[in-house]
Amino acid sequence: MTHTLRVVFAGTPEFAAAALAAIHEAGFAVPLVLTQPDRPAGRGMKLQASAVKRYAVEHGLPVAQPPSLRRGGKFPAEAAAAIDRLRATPHDVMVVAAYGLLLPQEVLDIPPHGCINIHASLLPRWRGAAPIHRALEAGDAQTGITLMRMDAGLDTGAMIDVGRTPIDPLDTTATLHDKLAAQGARLIVAALATLERNGVLSSTPQPADGVTYAEKIAKHEAALDWRRPAAALARQVRAFDPFPGGVATLEDGTTLKVWSAEPVSAPCDNANAEPGTLVEVSPEGVAVACGDGALRLTQLQKPGGKRLPAREFLAGAALARGQRLLLPDTR
Repeated sequence: MTHTLRVVFAGTPEFAAAALAAIHEAGFAVPLVLTQPDRPAGRGMKLQASAVKRYAVEHGLPVAQPPSLRRGGKFPAEAAAAIDRLRATPHDVMVVAAYGLLLPQEVLDIPPHGCINIHASLLPRWRGAAPIHRALEAGDAQTGITLMRMDAGLDTGAMIDVGRTPIDPLDTTATLHDKLAAQGARLIVAALATLERNGVLSSTPQPADGVTYAEKIAKHEAALDWRRPAAALARQVRAFDPFPGGVATLEDGTTLKVWSAEPVSAPCDNANAEPGTLVEVSPEGVAVACGDGALRLTQLQKPGGKRLPAREFLAGAALARGQRLLLPDTR
């Protein structure tokens, strides 16, 4: 099926690429794709194209990669050129998903039908950069996708549509990301079809209550603080998979990545063990005393090694009951 609506798309990672693919495969014309510049990545730190750019290039879609869209920023010439190109590209609406660049009001005003953002939370909860991680970390029972009319604020625009997704007890950021990417792709295609058919999309202002912010994940947050409850640490491990992972540090300074863990009751004879003490080492996992209960580490990784189930990890690691893991400095 072909459509008459012309869609400029702005996005960068896999989450956005899923939406771009759905829009293109549904038959909407995509006269321009905006994505962030190629970044160095991997061990060789070679420049790598974003997931959105890779899809666009493979399907012959025009791509622009400005480092900024703000005329008053560090790259005024590049921003001006990108804005000029956007103005010169006939289109009806812009769809934005995890683009990673600020869109100034000047850009928001260019598309005749405005800019629609695909945001991975139930707004106004978890506005900001890391909504999937923060929903998992907080223990939310559900999350979802909000299609939002973009304004100059941080995820403050009126809501066009909402889709809800329950959070499974075993979900990680990786698994939840994939569910939400697919849901966002479905919702945006349906919204674009409605816009084409009716010439307008109705929207509702976000509630004033319930606003929270999903701060970007920082590497230092990976450190597991054994003084916290085991249930909270288990959520942290799930939330930080695939980045940055949970980090446990042995007394000799060796850091271990923790990729899977579950809260358990500490053995009776270790019920009062100091947080960070290994209270059980078995093929089922390494149980660590916490501020409340114990956390059984079931998938671990040595520096430079692979993720391994506890049984395989322990075959090459000298961990024993009574050993201590360091507590992170929280100052």
